[in-house]
Amino acid sequence: MIKIGITGQNGFVGSSLYNTLGLYPDEFQRIDFHKEFFENSGQLDDFVRQCDVIVHLAAMNRHPDPEVIYENNIGLVKKLTESLERTASTAHVLFSSSSQEERDNLYGKSKKEGREFLAYWAKNNGGKFTGMIIPNVFGPFGQPNYNSFIATFCHKLTHGENPVIDNDGEVKLIYVGDLVQEMIGQIRSGETNEEYSVPHRTTIKVSEVLSKLENFKKRYFDGGEIPELKTDFDYQLFNTFRCYFDLKNHYPVKFTQHTDPRGAFVEVIRLGIGGQCSFSTTVPGITRGNHFHTRKIERFAVIKGKALIQLRKIGTDEVLDFYLDGAEPAYVDMPIWYTHNIKNIGEDDLYTIFWINEPYNPEDADTYFVEV
Repeated sequence: MIKIGITGQNGFVGSSLYNTLGLYPDEFQRIDFHKEFFENSGQLDDFVRQCDVIVHLAAMNRHPDPEVIYENNIGLVKKLTESLERTASTAHVLFSSSSQEERDNLYGKSKKEGREFLAYWAKNNGGKFTGMIIPNVFGPFGQPNYNSFIATFCHKLTHGENPVIDNDGEVKLIYVGDLVQEMIGQIRSGETNEEYSVPHRTTIKVSEVLSKLENFKKRYFDGGEIPELKTDFDYQLFNTFRCYFDLKNHYPVKFTQHTDPRGAFVEVIRLGIGGQCSFSTTVPGITRGNHFHTRKIERFAVIKGKALIQLRKIGTDEVLDFYLDGAEPAYVDMPIWYTHNIKNIGEDDLYTIFWINEPYNPEDADTYFVEV
């Protein structure tokens, strides 16, 4: 069992790494970190002593004064290094640097010097060190106007604002899930690599990204249609976009119901992609689900009976309740990293249609059971 601590555990990359490590409970044990540890040497030392691996992600990305960024980031590296020395730790330290190392700015300078500082510690104290030089990262739950221009675009498009492109250059991107797998690979290898340039997965112009996101807004956010997704990047961008909805106000989405003397007709889902569609009946009082996905796209459509659909983001306590009634057919889509369930709260059988974008594969189910 490898004991792993993450500084910046609650940040964009940190929370994704923390949650993903939780999918391997037989291999990794997570040692919780709190940012207050940096202000208390005793608590920081206790944290360091417990760790076989420390992933140092805590850093400042943006501030009106670049000097503040530089001093903050170098200061955090020094505090961690001093703790490593006080505790005589020989941990494997992974450090997240940035492709901005090569730029003439204080953020890039803080990252390069921090990487070199920790490499020197490892070389002289019997530790191991991996300095990861990372391209632009995007993915679900990034902070708008801070972590990524994609986060900013997604938030604006789902909150009634219009994104503006400041510089339409080409960007090299990596999805946060792919970056996390790179980190886990380095942890498993247990080898020193002072300057590891993490390969980007996509090169694309900012305007092309915005065009894709505007298509998602038109087809999916406004129209409920699952758009055509041709590449891994399309899937990753779409799942990122879905995570910026104001879920409480967006769901449940009522269907357009057409009635005539024969009965009623409802279009449940319009697809630019395939997948698997299922139908279920649920007797009163029974709950289905209580699981989450990290990549799958899923829709629950209630067409008869009364249901309570509940969602909870992994790592949080807030439970979102959505009440649906087949008298007014409606659906709720499941964001990734949200555990979800559906319960029959009526007196009659509940009729539900489930759609998911890929057929069930028991060898790669992407289905993790956690109570809402």
